[in-house]
Amino acid sequence: MAKEQLLPLSKSFAIDVIHLCEEVRKRGKAAAIVDQLLRSGTSIGANIHEANYAASRADFINKLRIALKECYESDYWLDLFHEASMITDEEYNSLHAKCGKIRRMLISSVSTAQNHS
Repeated sequence: MAKEQLLPLSKSFAIDVIHLCEEVRKRGKAAAIVDQLLRSGTSIGANIHEANYAASRADFINKLRIALKECYESDYWLDLFHEASMITDEEYNSLHAKCGKIRRMLISSVSTAQNHS
């Protein structure tokens, strides 16, 4: 069940990140770090998508681990944006919760894949 939800959830997160980054840019905030969130936030789903076409179980696990690293990075940037008052509490809470859900699903997926190797 989690596998079927992971890709759509990560894609939804990426779209939310894209819209947030557009808004932050309109507000005239630090473009360099906006690009960092944009890259990491959209990379999660791309790596999950790539994992579906992995050449081996090891490749599959590696792609999911990369997605997990990008998820942790995205969470860092969201925290930084929030603490620097670049985004509202509402913007932060929504994306932080979604990022956390993706992270937990990725951890579970990596663990399951490793245990079935």
